[in-house]
Amino acid sequence: MRKSVHVAVAGCLVLALGACSSGGGSGSGGSGEQVSYWLWDSNQVPAYQECAAAFTEQNPDITIKIEQFAWDDYWTKLTASFVGGSGPDVFVDHLSKYGEFAAQGQIVALDDLVEEDSVDTSVYAEGLVDPWRYADGSLYGLPKDWDTTAFFYNEALVADAGYTAEDLWAADWNPDDGGTFEQIVAHLTVDANGVRGDEAGFDKSNVAVYGLGINPNFEETGQMQWANFTGSLDWDYLDQNPWGTRYNFDDPEFQKTVDWFYGLADKGYAPAAGVFSEETLTQVGSGKVAMGTNGSWATGTFKALEGVDVGIAPGPVGPTGDRASLFNGVADSISASSKKQDAAWEWVKYLGSSACQDVVAEHAVVFPAIPGSADKALEAFDAKGWDVSAFFSYREDGRTFLPPITVRAGEVNAIASVAFEDIALGNKDASSLTEANEQINAVLAD
Repeated sequence: MRKSVHVAVAGCLVLALGACSSGGGSGSGGSGEQVSYWLWDSNQVPAYQECAAAFTEQNPDITIKIEQFAWDDYWTKLTASFVGGSGPDVFVDHLSKYGEFAAQGQIVALDDLVEEDSVDTSVYAEGLVDPWRYADGSLYGLPKDWDTTAFFYNEALVADAGYTAEDLWAADWNPDDGGTFEQIVAHLTVDANGVRGDEAGFDKSNVAVYGLGINPNFEETGQMQWANFTGSLDWDYLDQNPWGTRYNFDDPEFQKTVDWFYGLADKGYAPAAGVFSEETLTQVGSGKVAMGTNGSWATGTFKALEGVDVGIAPGPVGPTGDRASLFNGVADSISASSKKQDAAWEWVKYLGSSACQDVVAEHAVVFPAIPGSADKALEAFDAKGWDVSAFFSYREDGRTFLPPITVRAGEVNAIASVAFEDIALGNKDASSLTEANEQINAVLAD
């Protein structure tokens, strides 16, 4: 059963997004130094435009130029900008990415600035600051928000299959037979003749509605694919996290789970790789997919789908007896190449303050890093009638875990993404991850 979302917000661990101007850039008004700020999530454009305007009102000599790029383009452009010396002054950073930037001296350690200005980092929710300390102990970002992932589902399709929200919340899974979760996914699947996936005569080659959508994202974190399942095993990405030196993709239970996950497509319960080029938002919105994983940051866009009423359920309980979600708290970092670092620091401080995070909260898009602001976000979600308790359930009766935080993350992801996509395409099975794991560990040992 679901519990109230108004519980221990200060203890929650989670992933979030950026914001920006949909036209590629926007200034906040005023004159003087202009600080460029890059983000990847267009849904937060209005909130950060408000923050920028309020900041410039308090700091008339500093204006903010907000630029937004889609996730994949964002990291490509950011890396290229560092090489070319044309990077943004401030940008939204990610736990799985910043280690590489820190190792290469591309972002600024904030410790001296924090100390000089007596910035109180204890105001952030538990667990959000420490992951931003590099291997040498230096702090490279001030937290902005957090997230977990859950399953967004088409309420009508679930009801037509004879299930309730409580059934989804009570689901369990295992890598041997998929548990009640796979039973639900099978029954939600319907072929073109109206036969369900668990009924005799089901035609897996002619599916009208898939029980489970799969995001076309092949990354080492698995956040948008298999992480809710592998996180509920007695398993973690690294020998230690953060700053581990050995991945565990060679673990037999992990590999069995990956085979089970991608094997749902072989059974016809999920789309094969290439069937959908868009994420589960579009898949569920099309009416051709009953449910799919996505992050708390996507709640508003799912709820805005036309003709589809969407509910949210947490990941199923796994072999360890817990449900699980990756936790990712993003932060704002300053580019080492910035020629406006004093102004950039003022903007980073403002982004990390309740003044800005309260504004973000009012827009009901993400959960801010400051607990008081997160409470305001919950009020804003409640005011819209959106039940977001699934995203908190992992802290109440489950587990949250960090994405893998290592140096040379780009090289790691290049190897891992190819390996996981090969499995999804049916070119290899999950035992091939042992070889990929050896390649990754060699990169980390170099």
